[in-house]
Amino acid sequence: MDLASARGRLCYCTNIHAGESWESLAAALRGVSAEVKTQVSPGAAMGIGLRVSAEAMQALKVPAARAELGNILAEQNFELWTINGFPYGPFHGQPVKQQVYEPDWRTSERLAYTNDLADLLAEFGTSNGESLSLSTVPGAFKPNGVGAEAAMAETILAQVAHNIGIRERTGKTIALALEPEPCCFLETIEESVEFFAHYLFSEAAAGKVAELAGVSKAEAAAALPRHLGLCYDVCHAAVEFEDPAESVAMLRQAGVPIHKLQLSAALRLPQIDAVMRDALSAFVEPTYLHQVVARDAAGALTRYVDLPEALARGVVSDGEEWRVHFHVPIFLAELTPSLRRFHTTQDFLAEILAHHANDPISPHLEVETYTWDVLPDELRDAPIADAIARELNWVARRLY
Repeated sequence: MDLASARGRLCYCTNIHAGESWESLAAALRGVSAEVKTQVSPGAAMGIGLRVSAEAMQALKVPAARAELGNILAEQNFELWTINGFPYGPFHGQPVKQQVYEPDWRTSERLAYTNDLADLLAEFGTSNGESLSLSTVPGAFKPNGVGAEAAMAETILAQVAHNIGIRERTGKTIALALEPEPCCFLETIEESVEFFAHYLFSEAAAGKVAELAGVSKAEAAAALPRHLGLCYDVCHAAVEFEDPAESVAMLRQAGVPIHKLQLSAALRLPQIDAVMRDALSAFVEPTYLHQVVARDAAGALTRYVDLPEALARGVVSDGEEWRVHFHVPIFLAELTPSLRRFHTTQDFLAEILAHHANDPISPHLEVETYTWDVLPDELRDAPIADAIARELNWVARRLY
């Protein structure tokens, strides 16, 4: 849905729905997504953020499947302006963990997949003269990205050149949005700014894009921020103890655009103790990484790749504040009575939205609580369509 006063366009991401095939995605669009629209936008178009797996993307190369996608978007009155191109392979129902970042930006497979998604978005995206966004892996899982900066940058810049070609052919602007995440190569806003300055928005980068896209170096330099920037995931930033206003200001000062703002919240444990550690066992599950950033009394941060690793420290962690990368419904500031000492980072999200209301941060806002099917049972007390609608309405009330 379009928000008032140039505050951008709000949608939700279909990565919440299980299934890797085109058939399962089509069923979700006709089913749950249609139910959500009935609740939040019955009389007008509703924005949809597609998650298209590599398997589904291969199917969508067939003209009949592509035509079906166009028919669904038209029949349901959905507007597509963003794609989540982060998870390449399976994303539900089996262990994902660090494999979610693979293939990463060191590989030709990631480039080919992302180019295919960009072509799909150019064909079916509703731009209204504005850019369309495509979020992606923040380079690589951290151990795999260190030392591979130049290789990743070269592949990312090749994708930018592809998007420049799309704009020349179709008039539509596709913006690739790297999504910083805990324990990834791009983890913090500071790391992101540094990588962009040295590898993506440098004079050498402009020269490379000019060569690949067949444009002048000046044209390439102007095209880079138009076609490349960040996806600012609010959950990830909160887990990293970023400052909401300062992090956005840092990106603006560096000239790194936020092409997508993902609206999400994490677990926040203000002061760890034995009772909290025991209760956190409800959030230990085998599908996703749930990175933990712990802050001690002196303000020092320590990072753990997954929740079990942090819990294994036992009493040594008592007194620390923990933030856990486990997406929880954004309409909850605290969790249910049995978890009443568990908070969320909703206040961080509320601050970002207040900032956006006064001075828009991004043209695209996407609700993304993909962990619904692995939440503890007591947090899944409503049909999924109702929960998604409640999240969208929670955001809309703060921005209209």
